[in-house]
Amino acid sequence: SLLITGRTTQELIAKEGGEQTQEMQVWMEYMTPGHMNEMLAKSVGDWKTVSKFWMDPAGDPMVVEGTGKTEMILGGRYQKMTHRSKMMGMQTKGISIIGYDNATEEFTMTWIDNIGTGTAIAKGKYDENTNSIIMNGTMVDPMSKQEINIKQVLKFLDNDHQLLEMYLDYNGQEIKSMEIEFIRS
Repeated sequence: SLLITGRTTQELIAKEGGEQTQEMQVWMEYMTPGHMNEMLAKSVGDWKTVSKFWMDPAGDPMVVEGTGKTEMILGGRYQKMTHRSKMMGMQTKGISIIGYDNATEEFTMTWIDNIGTGTAIAKGKYDENTNSIIMNGTMVDPMSKQEINIKQVLKFLDNDHQLLEMYLDYNGQEIKSMEIEFIRS
């Protein structure tokens, strides 16, 4: 049996009359997908993507078209999006996982891809005024081999359009480094 807060699930459930204990109720609420998971599930499907990358904040961005496929995994608890494109002659693939933690009331995002070996990790809240998830986190800069601060803003523009913006902390200044426009296919 699963160990939860120092007690097994059997101990938590086994109470006189078969009633749930308070600990088991908390655990059930923690593990049950809710409203924020439903919001993420609205993105399920196929997407066309237009990505812009700025190597120099004052310069023009590199523009790359691609595709994205979004699905909910692990019983609707997490959103997985697989991104595909071709950049500088190379087939690229990236995977993002976004989940909502009922205990912390925060979203957590991880990003991995085949153009690096690191993992970007960010956490944040939903902003009802902008219909956006705003997350702050870190990733490793391969040039300096140091962690740098990042900010990601996922804007839900409407049911068929989303925008993901990524900002890097560069010498104490927040600089936009990437933008991905999602158009439902």
